[in-house]
Amino acid sequence: MPSPFGPPIDLTDLPNFQQADMRPRCSVFVGRVSTKDNQNPASSLPRQVALAAERLDANEEFAAYFWDVESGMLLPQLRSLGSQEMYDALAVPIPRHGGLQDLVDRAEGLGVTHVLAERSDRVARAMLTSLTVEHELERIGVEVVYANEPIGGTESGRLRTRRYGQVDAEVYKTTLMEMSTGGQIQHAINGWNHGYPPYPYTTEIDLTAPTREKGRFGAVRPKRKLVPHLDPRRFDAARELCRLRREEHLKTADIITILASEPDRYLIEDRWTHSLVDGLIANPKLTGHQVYNRKATRTGRDGHSRLNPVSKWVWSPEIAHEAVISVQEWKQAQEVTAALRAGAEGSGPLLRIRAAARRLGLTVAAISHNGTHTLYRIGDRQVALPAPIPDMVVQQVIDDMESAT
Repeated sequence: MPSPFGPPIDLTDLPNFQQADMRPRCSVFVGRVSTKDNQNPASSLPRQVALAAERLDANEEFAAYFWDVESGMLLPQLRSLGSQEMYDALAVPIPRHGGLQDLVDRAEGLGVTHVLAERSDRVARAMLTSLTVEHELERIGVEVVYANEPIGGTESGRLRTRRYGQVDAEVYKTTLMEMSTGGQIQHAINGWNHGYPPYPYTTEIDLTAPTREKGRFGAVRPKRKLVPHLDPRRFDAARELCRLRREEHLKTADIITILASEPDRYLIEDRWTHSLVDGLIANPKLTGHQVYNRKATRTGRDGHSRLNPVSKWVWSPEIAHEAVISVQEWKQAQEVTAALRAGAEGSGPLLRIRAAARRLGLTVAAISHNGTHTLYRIGDRQVALPAPIPDMVVQQVIDDMESAT
């Protein structure tokens, strides 16, 4: 824009009267649709292109198209993770040369001078993300243009319009998250399950739950509650591995060894793993309560969920499904796990018995439990042991094993 206060004589013939941008104008489109299911990318994206194209110069066309089918709440590096086959199946009638992160990475190499979008929330709903993208592009001389901003006027007026739009996008995002979280909390309080059912359970539709035949975005998913798996051995295996941690203070590797030694009794489709055993011991759903907000899926390292403190968990006030263990037993297991991780459990009574049995080539397996005593099979003998086991009893059991062999 030339200065309104020109020189007193004509200076247009001076070589440096006007500084020209030696780069040819190169404009690219950037767009986004939140989901492929609740929105139609094949209609939304062409509409975004048409609106953004109004800011092209006469006879100019977009040099490339960058668009995602991702939530605007995601960081750029977490987008564009869908396969090319997924994008091809959407049948969007415009080409795709990558997503938002691809645009940021390749803009300088492609000689991009302008990035055009319908509005700022097509870049991101989080203001910090959109500002970061704008900064990265402007740093290499790329101007970001939003079609819903006014043409002409002062730079401060244009900036005010842009920032107001970005604030509105972030407030809208926060409002959506508040309403969504509130709905998920009520979902858990009513006893309905989130996510995959834990190992000893499966899910069934709650026929007593209120349903709508069709919502705004099509069929509504039915509410589901946890029910015991059809194979009762799963319930027994989950109860036993929790008991091994709670009463015998066994580490995960030792629990896996015991479970794997009796595959017909402790059923598993593939094999027992550390993540499966640790996850089951830590899972409060085994208490019969529905529990929500254990993990913050949108924070933490890429590909990992950050665990929320127990104080932020949402528990159903009533028992929602059949329990594997009581809440008190679950709490005791967590205390033992914490002690094991802190290295405070050097050798418990049962660890000493198991170590002695291993030296003698014997196995130790729990058969039944009545609340005060547990019946164990040690080799070909059965022994009932109290909880906790006195040191004198431990030594007596070890002496009996050694004398029998």
